[in-house]
Amino acid sequence: MIRVLIVDDHTLFRSGIKLLLQRQEGFEVAGEAGDGLEGIKRAKQLSPDVVLLDLHMPGVSGREAVKTINEEVPGARVVMLTVSEDAEDLVDCLRAGAAGYLLKNIETEFLVDAIQRAARGESVMSPQMTGKLVQELRHPKEAAAPSAEGEREKLSPREMEIILLLAKGASNKEVARALNVAESTVKIHVQNILKKLNLSSRVQAAVYAVEHGLVQREEQAG
Repeated sequence: MIRVLIVDDHTLFRSGIKLLLQRQEGFEVAGEAGDGLEGIKRAKQLSPDVVLLDLHMPGVSGREAVKTINEEVPGARVVMLTVSEDAEDLVDCLRAGAAGYLLKNIETEFLVDAIQRAARGESVMSPQMTGKLVQELRHPKEAAAPSAEGEREKLSPREMEIILLLAKGASNKEVARALNVAESTVKIHVQNILKKLNLSSRVQAAVYAVEHGLVQREEQAG
């Protein structure tokens, strides 16, 4: 049973998501909250498996709430559920520890599958946001990304292959197929990558690869 906390300032939207999940097997709506501050409190009280968190809310925003929930309720996987297609919002939330970023116009089946994947420890994102993530990180508005040389030395050649595929949005199954290895082997490598780089999710690994120039360097080498 996947326990879900819904945090959104629109009562009607919360009711719709709650009804949707109640109709699905394997889900329990642990609670609701109408703003970020209440969402943080409810997350601490309820320890849900997944938190569906709106981005733009009065008072404490989703951007602020995701960081606090990630730090204080580490067992909860926070998935942003928003109308914002802004690349900066996306990157800020992922850097703050969000396990996923979904747009509210997704299909019901996609949302259900995304929650299940997030609960399993995977990272989820609306397809149209993947390209925006890569573009935003490849053209930073601030200082240039750190040199890729030192970063490449932290990972084995196989781990480098895997993190590059993660940066392109590949699932464990797709990585396994591309490298002709077992999916269980890929999972072990992914965990090792996260541990070595002090990251908490596959999405953060993808962000890391692009920010540190690993993807660009590989493409140039190719």
